[in-house]
Amino acid sequence: MTRIYQNINRIIELVLITIFALLVVDVLWQVFGRYVLKQSFSFTEEFARFALIWLAILGAAYLNGKREHLSMDFLLRKLSPEKLKKRMQIIEVIMFVFALVVMVIGGGNLVYTTLYLGQISPAMHISLGYVYAIIPISGLLIMFFSLYNFLHFDKQNT
Repeated sequence: MTRIYQNINRIIELVLITIFALLVVDVLWQVFGRYVLKQSFSFTEEFARFALIWLAILGAAYLNGKREHLSMDFLLRKLSPEKLKKRMQIIEVIMFVFALVVMVIGGGNLVYTTLYLGQISPAMHISLGYVYAIIPISGLLIMFFSLYNFLHFDKQNT
């Protein structure tokens, strides 16, 4: 399971780097077009918005897996190792359930609804269901990472 965890993290890293690089190129192209070419391209703003959505949601799943997400752990660090392990496992269960209910089920319904209704983006003319697909994908990743963290708490020395 550790090997799968490491491979998934590496793939997510590469995807995040690619999205960020595309976002930088897109914004630079937008600035270049406006100020040098004196022409505004409508797709650049929309692409930047969609890339930022994917970057934020997939990045949150990645940070969750690395246990580097924002948290206030001052009180947790004062617990004994046994109590800390139990509390962290409870937190992982809560995160698993949240990811399942809100991101996978709710996000899956959102994707299905937008694909069914045929909602498309105005500038790029792509289905918004594809943009929203990152929600259930990240939910599945968070569920996997929560399961991994639940089972491997002792090895991670959090």
